[in-house]
Amino acid sequence: MLVLAFDTATAAITVALYEWSPGERVRRRGSVENIDRRRHTELLTPSIAEVMAEAGAAPGDLSAIAVGVGPGPYTGLRVGLVTARAMGEALRIPVHGVCTLDVIAWASRRTEPFAVATDARRKEVYWARYETARQRSDGPSVTPPAEVPDDLPVIGEGVALYPDVLGRPDHEPEPLLPSAGALAELVVARLSGAPGPELLPPEPLYLRRPDAREPGPRKKVTPR
Repeated sequence: MLVLAFDTATAAITVALYEWSPGERVRRRGSVENIDRRRHTELLTPSIAEVMAEAGAAPGDLSAIAVGVGPGPYTGLRVGLVTARAMGEALRIPVHGVCTLDVIAWASRRTEPFAVATDARRKEVYWARYETARQRSDGPSVTPPAEVPDDLPVIGEGVALYPDVLGRPDHEPEPLLPSAGALAELVVARLSGAPGPELLPPEPLYLRRPDAREPGPRKKVTPR
């Protein structure tokens, strides 16, 4: 079983291809990581092609697609979800969505309570509370950084952006961004029956209205 995973909900355009057979370990076949807040559209498709070429795989070899559903800025998030849905429909394979905060939490492998915070722009963060790396207990929410509970260690890019508020003494905030490798491993674990975060439909997890909106009707000009 080949699982193609990618996430574009943050500054990371991350793509990975993992192979899994029941009863065997998950094996990475290829991966690409780019950090760019503005070029999700330009970078995602070439990254997918690069990963597939690295693995010597064709689209028809894929068994499933895993995609991060956010929360995240509207434009970048939409790129990944539109691509995932289009590929799933064209190849007739399932597409599994995962909360991007869950992906970061999963990669941390933490066993004690903590929070994940990522950049929500507008001087806010997307954040959620976790009991362990596999269990979210609250959120996701979007608030100013000061509203993230101060009794928890915090990981994720939010700490790097607001260290005076979210930083904790003697605590490393890694990982800062999601990785497609962790996303693929999470989905494979859930498909094999292991406990973990809920798999979601490939729909955007928006916590507020997008910045870009449809223009309204033109106002009539009344002659004087």
